[in-house]
Amino acid sequence: MGTLDLILSDPHEAKIRSLLTQGAGEERSAYMLFGIADVSVDPWTDQPRRRLVSHRFDPVGDAELVSASGRHITWQTDGFMRLLGAAKKAGLVPALVHTHPKGQAKFSDQDDRNEAELARTALLKGVPGLVSILIAENGDIAARLWTQTDKAIAISRILHSGPRLRISGLSGTPADFLDRQVRLFGQEASRQVSSFRCGIAGGGATGSALLPLLLRLGVQEAIQFDKDIVDETNLNRLHGARRSDVDAKMPKTGIHTRTVEESGLGMTLVTMDAWAGHPSTWDALKACDVIFCCTDDHAGRLFLNRFARFYGIPIIDVGLAMQRRTETAYDLFARVSTLVPGHPCLLCGGYVDPRRAREEALRRDDPDAYNRLKEEAYVLGEGDPSPAVVTFTTEAATMAVNEWLAGVTGLAGASGMLPTRMRRFHARDERKPMVESHAGCPCCNQPETLGRADVHPFLDMVT
Repeated sequence: MGTLDLILSDPHEAKIRSLLTQGAGEERSAYMLFGIADVSVDPWTDQPRRRLVSHRFDPVGDAELVSASGRHITWQTDGFMRLLGAAKKAGLVPALVHTHPKGQAKFSDQDDRNEAELARTALLKGVPGLVSILIAENGDIAARLWTQTDKAIAISRILHSGPRLRISGLSGTPADFLDRQVRLFGQEASRQVSSFRCGIAGGGATGSALLPLLLRLGVQEAIQFDKDIVDETNLNRLHGARRSDVDAKMPKTGIHTRTVEESGLGMTLVTMDAWAGHPSTWDALKACDVIFCCTDDHAGRLFLNRFARFYGIPIIDVGLAMQRRTETAYDLFARVSTLVPGHPCLLCGGYVDPRRAREEALRRDDPDAYNRLKEEAYVLGEGDPSPAVVTFTTEAATMAVNEWLAGVTGLAGASGMLPTRMRRFHARDERKPMVESHAGCPCCNQPETLGRADVHPFLDMVT
């Protein structure tokens, strides 16, 4: 199993916190189910990891309570047996939640005894363990996993995923070169920023601008996915690229590795010569705490749109549209959308085209079949290359990173990240489109997919 951590989605955490007020000073409890995200090889440590992702929350009803006070709670176990049955059937991990309204986020001796017995029952039923979550009066949360009856494994690292982003269980201090940043955000917020494991899908114009921003913010672990080599037309917008790189047919990821190494700022950058979404990238994507989608294709966006739903890992999608309408009139747009629990997805916003995504995937996976269909006019085919200007692609990258900072630091208020922000360069203004989840959306309005994590086939996608 290796290293263990937890991803707690905002809607589920809100329900956990609501137990404190429902109890009116008495302990309260609930059940949960967690999906399993197994990372066979972590890209930064080369070790296995297991992440448990919150999937469902079920309160223990008043009718099930036997007795409760500020120091104890007892309830009937019929609901627990049903929970174990559901977990066994779906391949999920069951969980107990309870409050300490008059204590700290520390498991008591009584908790140890009670949970050991419940863990024994769970393991006999054939589930892979029992999670226990405790929330204290001050709002602190503690978690652990029982995989045997005589000892529980503490889960110190929790990624809180939603419009506000936070990682529990961090230690250490920000690097000295971040002094000016610490003066603004403070020690804790800067420690949070540095500790996020950041994925960057795409190493082109936007991705090449975004990586140095993360580097200068003190991010210590990052991974970048791209399969392209640099060419002549990239030199107007690809940060770090040199003319000699064109002659050498340098992979874009090689340029970014050089940028990070020459900085000497302590970032460990892993690169993968693959498009985000290829099976070889799945483990690395599951290991991230946030992923910036800097790809310009619909296939990558559609994949990450669904990935965010299944794994609870925030995706920050960056989109650009540039065209010249007349000799003196332009349409120049940059868009940033945040895919977190509670926000509408890219399908609901109309920011991704499933047909184009299928065509792009076919072009990558089976170019001969794609060319045959193009000749028969069954696919749209490639048009002229899209315009690109470095100042606009760089500003779009900055928008994405600043949105993430709003989620981590609260710099834009307690609500954190916006669902979508759109900047019109030609009009010199910014808009916040009101996008709502569609009732029949196959991605963000399916309760069974939220935090479902590992399934077969991956993301429940049938190809």
